[in-house]
Amino acid sequence: MALVLLGPPGSGKGTQAAKLAKELKLIHISTGDMLREAIRQGTPIGLKAKNYVDRGELVPDELVTELIREKLSSMNGVLLFDGYPRNLVQARMLDEIVIVKAAINLDVDENKILERLTKRRTCKRCGAVYNLETNPPAIPGKCDKCGGELYQRSDDTESVVRQRLSIYKEATLPLIEYYRNKGVLIEINGDGTIDEVFERIREELKDVI
Repeated sequence: MALVLLGPPGSGKGTQAAKLAKELKLIHISTGDMLREAIRQGTPIGLKAKNYVDRGELVPDELVTELIREKLSSMNGVLLFDGYPRNLVQARMLDEIVIVKAAINLDVDENKILERLTKRRTCKRCGAVYNLETNPPAIPGKCDKCGGELYQRSDDTESVVRQRLSIYKEATLPLIEYYRNKGVLIEINGDGTIDEVFERIREELKDVI
């Protein structure tokens, strides 16, 4: 059995996935992490994937699905997919491997996403993430953890964020409809604190897992 977590960039999807996995004892599946591990280990799938990664190309859906199928054969429990599937092809392939009981869509106002991401700052040294409004550093421009310099990632500027949101919507809106038509879509208001959003998700999942 599997759950799918959907949400645009800046929706807090990664944070919620980690919290859900910990609190509800779910197996958190990140296809990006799985691919990197397969490449690092030099597995047959990893070697195939490396050819695409080295050329700066997207790893084909079929290869990602093959990797998931291989990994899932050794896993027992409720799976939580974070950021996958990204399109209808991947969704249909996933349906061939596992039963998706719920697709959770984090709905966040676009202006709030712009505000979140354009105010995000990252430490150059340790990678810690801050928000100038909701989670500012104690000393402006300096990391609380290591004292490193904070900077704005190139993909956190307003023009790039708008482009990322546009690409996301184009790929994901059909996916949302796909899960709605299957009767497994759960719409969650993604505005609020991490704990508030988490409790909304937990409440909706009571009858699912």
